[in-house]
Amino acid sequence: MNGTFNIPAPHNEPVLSYAPGSPEREQLKDALRTLGGEVADIPVVVGGEEIRGAKTVPVVSPHRHQHVLGKVHQADRKTVQAAIASAVEAQRDWASWRFEDRAAVFLKAADRLAGAWRPIINAATMLGQSKTAFQAEIDSACELIDFLRFNVHFAEKLYHEQPISSPGMWNRMEHRPLEGFVYAITPFNFTAIGGNLPTTPAIMGNTVVWKPASSASLSNWHFFRLLQECGLPPGVINFVPGPAAEISDLLLSHPSLAGIHFTGSTPVFQSLWQTVGNNLPRYRSYPRLVGETGGKDFVVAHPSADAKALAVALVRGAFEYQGQKCSAASRAYIPRSLWPAVKRDMLEMIASIRMGDVADFTNFMGAVIDARAYTKLSGYLKAAKRDDNATIHAGGGFDDSEGWFIEPTVIEAKDPAHKLLCEELFGPVLTVYVYPDRKWADTLELVDQTSPYALTGAVFAQDRAALVEASRVLVNAAGNFYLNDKPTGAVVGQQPFGGARASGTNDKAGSILNLIRWVSPRSIKETFSPPYDYRYPFMGAE
Repeated sequence: MNGTFNIPAPHNEPVLSYAPGSPEREQLKDALRTLGGEVADIPVVVGGEEIRGAKTVPVVSPHRHQHVLGKVHQADRKTVQAAIASAVEAQRDWASWRFEDRAAVFLKAADRLAGAWRPIINAATMLGQSKTAFQAEIDSACELIDFLRFNVHFAEKLYHEQPISSPGMWNRMEHRPLEGFVYAITPFNFTAIGGNLPTTPAIMGNTVVWKPASSASLSNWHFFRLLQECGLPPGVINFVPGPAAEISDLLLSHPSLAGIHFTGSTPVFQSLWQTVGNNLPRYRSYPRLVGETGGKDFVVAHPSADAKALAVALVRGAFEYQGQKCSAASRAYIPRSLWPAVKRDMLEMIASIRMGDVADFTNFMGAVIDARAYTKLSGYLKAAKRDDNATIHAGGGFDDSEGWFIEPTVIEAKDPAHKLLCEELFGPVLTVYVYPDRKWADTLELVDQTSPYALTGAVFAQDRAALVEASRVLVNAAGNFYLNDKPTGAVVGQQPFGGARASGTNDKAGSILNLIRWVSPRSIKETFSPPYDYRYPFMGAE
């Protein structure tokens, strides 16, 4: 084929309202009834072949944990080895495809997801991950569509990044895929991340072994089916659910490991990095390590802040999706002069929050993801009730009789070094430290030094000088920094997402910076007029 083709200009997918009487509301409810009435049989898929073994694990609804949505077949050692071989073999053909042909697979998937597949994947996300209709819509529909469209756009821009040429030569840059396979390890909390981590390297010509989180297997499986329907060749992405430690041991010891694309906990990513470091002599090339991990995300308010806006940002930032966002507001620093008004407004809003089955669209919150998360969070709440240095102003309750429910909770800590202000909880618990108004500068230093993480953070102030000062002091405290807004809700193409310190490698999902990590450039120089004499002019006689 001849021609340089223009990729369709990307745009952020509009968020549907799901208001009563809207067609999308009825379509979603139909999908909830259909998927909720089935027990999905989710296989391992290697080289396009569905593999069903003897061992399975159940997928349940967190808000109704006796409701089994599916059974997920677990990859064994032989299957994982087959997945590696499949990825290595598939890359030989996939990497040779024209970019436009690879791009068409993912652009088609974006369009299908914006249409008929939208209610299916949104319903799977709601049922399997306990997201409300709105939280599913902004995640498994809009953000995932945006990742597919914008990543193709970013790839096109990257391919156009070319060197200059002097007379008599032509210099070119070939943005090759990595040599080997990419290991994508995806989390439970965002279907969009589950889809983005394997597809971003694939867009650049890489092949992938994808290990989805078991608790997100239902939505991830449906997205994988969508990719297959849109023409993704067998072996380009191998869908390999199973025991994480066993899968990682095999993949991280293989000479063809070319990269890891990870979202999850800081300890797990550090363990992966350490294992790769120990295995360096056996690899064909140095693996690319791209990870987004934990956070202890902050909101700090200046005495000039708008109290009402601050209260709304805290409620939304801390309690949407049960606080299970890497970016969720987890610690807040509020001046004493503002605290009475902020506390009053927060408690009024929290008192009206409904929590329960997400199929009931009047609920603002669902359940936390599983029994392990419930046990951890309820343990923190039990300890807080016995702690003289902590005061629970709202919530503090928990109940696992039907689902794993943790109430939206606001705790005031007297000690700025309290563990509730330092440790990542990953649930609907917001800890507040009330500081003297005159201690604004000291509080900024406290915010910066309290946590090892640096993912998201927000500053509220009407005084511009305060915003300038906070931006300077907190320059390394957050990879995504918000002024007068909650620290959640990054949009692809608008707020590239990622943090540093213990929060990851800050390779910015939703931007060209992430795409760069999945190529290995080759510089090509072609000389049109080669020299025919080894001697240089300076060597001539006087």
